[in-house]
Amino acid sequence: MRYSYLAAALAVTVVNAVSALTPTDLMCELLAKTGLVPVTDAAPEFSWGFKDARPGDYQRAYQIQAATSTAFLRAGKPDLWDSGKVGSSQSLFVTYAGAPLPASSTVFWRVRVWDRRGKQGAWSQTMAFATADELGADTPLRYPLTQKQVKPVRVVTNSLGRVFVDFGRAAFGWVELLTPPEMQRGGAFTLHLGEKANGLSVDAKPGGTIRYAKVRGALTRPGVYRVPLEADKRNTSGGKEGSAILLPPEFGVVMPFRYVEIEECPYPVTAETIRQIAVHYPFDMQAAAFVSSEKVLDQIYSFCKYSIKATTFAGVYVDGDRERIPYEADAYINQLCHYCLDREFTIARYSHEYLMAHPTWPTEWKQHSVMMAWADWMYTGNTESLARQYDRLKAEKTLEFAARASDGLLVTGGPSAPMNSGLRDITDWPHGERDGFEFKPVNAVVNAFYCLNLGQMAEMAEALGKAADASEYRSKADRATKAFNALFYNSERGCYVDGEGAVHASLHANMLPLAFGLVPESEGARVARFVKNRGMACSVYGAQYLLEALYEAGLEEYALQLMTRDDPRGWVNMMRSGSTITLEAWDIKFKPNLDWNHAWGAVPANILPRYVMGVRPLEAGFGKILIRPQVASLEAIQGIMPTVRGPVTVGVRQMPGEHYKVMFEIPVNTTARLELPAFTAACGKFTLNGKGMPYAVDGHGRLVLDNVPSGSHVAYWECKEARCGSKGANCGGRTSGAGWRAWVPFF
Repeated sequence: MRYSYLAAALAVTVVNAVSALTPTDLMCELLAKTGLVPVTDAAPEFSWGFKDARPGDYQRAYQIQAATSTAFLRAGKPDLWDSGKVGSSQSLFVTYAGAPLPASSTVFWRVRVWDRRGKQGAWSQTMAFATADELGADTPLRYPLTQKQVKPVRVVTNSLGRVFVDFGRAAFGWVELLTPPEMQRGGAFTLHLGEKANGLSVDAKPGGTIRYAKVRGALTRPGVYRVPLEADKRNTSGGKEGSAILLPPEFGVVMPFRYVEIEECPYPVTAETIRQIAVHYPFDMQAAAFVSSEKVLDQIYSFCKYSIKATTFAGVYVDGDRERIPYEADAYINQLCHYCLDREFTIARYSHEYLMAHPTWPTEWKQHSVMMAWADWMYTGNTESLARQYDRLKAEKTLEFAARASDGLLVTGGPSAPMNSGLRDITDWPHGERDGFEFKPVNAVVNAFYCLNLGQMAEMAEALGKAADASEYRSKADRATKAFNALFYNSERGCYVDGEGAVHASLHANMLPLAFGLVPESEGARVARFVKNRGMACSVYGAQYLLEALYEAGLEEYALQLMTRDDPRGWVNMMRSGSTITLEAWDIKFKPNLDWNHAWGAVPANILPRYVMGVRPLEAGFGKILIRPQVASLEAIQGIMPTVRGPVTVGVRQMPGEHYKVMFEIPVNTTARLELPAFTAACGKFTLNGKGMPYAVDGHGRLVLDNVPSGSHVAYWECKEARCGSKGANCGGRTSGAGWRAWVPFF
C-alpha cells in the first residue's frame, strides 16, 4: 500500500497522452495556494505548469485572461486583460499587462496554451487572487499560518490511574478539551504536556531543551476549552534585532508536544474529548514522495519530511524552539528541503529576505545568504528577489571587503581582518563537532564558501544583465580558487589543511572544497579518501556538505551507509530517541541543551531527491533538469519531486550482472540531461524507450544523454556478463537479487 500513491501518479502519462495541453498548478506571484494572501504588485506575474508528460511536447503559444468576475470569463469578455494569442514557450512569470488592477479586490484569471503541433488546449481552471489595499512594487509574500485538529492515536490509563494520550507526532500548538454537555459541574484539571515519554507518562525531566509543561486550571462549563500555556520568555521576546520571531497574537502561546498526561479532570478524557491543535505553514504532504527497497531509508525520509512541515510554525524558518530565531545556515538547509517536498517558494524567499535585513553573527552564516539567493533563483527561475537584494549581497554578504590584495582570499581573523567587521568564524556548531579544526586568520572553510559565492554571484549577475559584474566575479572566482588550492592543499598528504600556517587537516576543510567542485580533478580521489576516512566527524549541519561531497565524489555507497547506519551520529539514533522531529544535534551527549525540533537536522529530505533520485536544476526554473540517480546498492527506488514547472518522477531498479533500469518523467516545456553510473557504459546494451541510442561518456565515466525531451522515458541497460567479467564485478550494487524479487516495484 505504501507504493500506491506513486503508482497512481505515474499513471498520469497514460491518461493524458491523447489530450491537448492543459495548464495546471497555476501561480500568481509564486502563490500556488490562492486567496490566502493579498498581492501587492501592481503588475503581478503569472506562472503555470503541466501534469501532462507527452513525449517531446512543449508550449508553442499561450493566452491569459483576467477579470473582476468569473462571469466575464465564462462569457469570453474579460474586463481586465486578454493577452490574446502570444507565440511563446514562456510559462513562468508572465507579467500582467492589462488595465490597472483594482485594489482591495478579487481578480480571477485563467490560461490556455497551444502545443507543439499548434493544437489549442482547454482553458485551465479559473484561479483567484486578492489585491492589497495599496498596489505598487513587488514584495515577498507569505501565507497566514494554518491550524489542524489532530486526534489521538492512543489513549490509555497508566499505573498511576492517569490518562496518557499520544498524538503520534510532536507538533507546535496547544491542547483543546472538549467538555461534554453532560458535565454537571466544573472542577480543576492538571495536565502534563511534553515531547518525550517515560513509559506511559510524560517525562517531566526530559533534559536539554526538550519541552515539558505542567498546566493547572479549572473547567466551568461545557464546550471547547483551550488549555492555556505559559510563555517561555526566551523564545517569545520580540522587539529588537535578532530576537525571537513572534507568532500572530491570535495564535497565543504554542509549544511543541506529542504527549498529554491527565492527572485530574472533572470528566473522563477519551479520544473524543481531547485534541491537539497543530500550527504550521500551508504544506502539501502529497506533493513529494520517496520509497525504496531499504525500509530504514524510507523511515528516515518520512521523519525528515515531517520535520520540515512541523518546524514552519513561525511562518519563517527558525532554528528551533529554544530561541525561535532565524539563522542563515539553518534556513538554507530548510530551504533546500522544502523545495524538494512541496511546490512552495514563499516562506523560503521571505526567510531569505528577512535574514538579509536581520543578519546573524557567524562569518559562514553570512555567506549562506548568497547561497539562499542563488537557490531561490535556480529553483524558481524568478529574479525579482535577486534584483532587490543584489546590491546588499554584493556589498555585505560576499565579504569581498575582507579579501586581501595579494591573492584575493578572505582574511577573517587576526590583526589583518577588517576593523569593526563583526566577522566571527564558526566552522561548525557546537564547537565539539569541528573535528579539531585549527582556526587561522585565513581560514580554509570560510574561503571554500567564498569561492562558491563568487561563482554564484557571477551567474546571478549575468541573470540580471550585469555583464561587467559577471565577468569580474568569474575572474575573482578563478583567482580565489587557484589561491585556495595553492595555499591550503598539501600534496604530500593529499588533503587540505585548516588554514594558512595550519598543520591540522579537518574533515570540514576537505569536505567543503570537494562538495563545491574546488578540488583539481587530479587530486579528487585523494581528497575523497581523506573525507571518507574521517567519518561523520561533523554536526547535523555539517552533514549537508559531507553527504554532498560524497555524492559528488562518487562515494554514494558510503553516503548511503552514513545515512542509514545505527550509530549515535545518525538519523536512526534520532528516531530511536523518541522524537518525531529532527534534533538540533546528533544526540544530547553531543549538545546537552539540544532541542527536539530543529529543521537543519533534516538533511536527507533534500539529499535523497537531489542525489539518490538525482534531480537538480541545470537552468534556473528547471527549464533543463539533471537526472543523475546515485542509488548505490539499493535494489530499487522511486520518488516524486515537485518543481516550479511540475512534478519530476524517477525510479530505478537494478539487478547486478543482469540489468539496470531507470524510469523518469519530466514535465512539458523541459528537457533533461540523463547521467547514469559508469558501469552502464562499461558493459552491455543500452536502450532508451526500447531503442538503441548513441550516448557520450563524460570525464567521470558516466553515460550521458543530453537534451532528452519531456515525457515519460525508460532507460534500460542489459548486462552482457561476458563483457562484464564476473557477475556484478563492474555493475555495482549487491550480488544477491533475492530482496529485489521479493519487493513489489512500480514498473
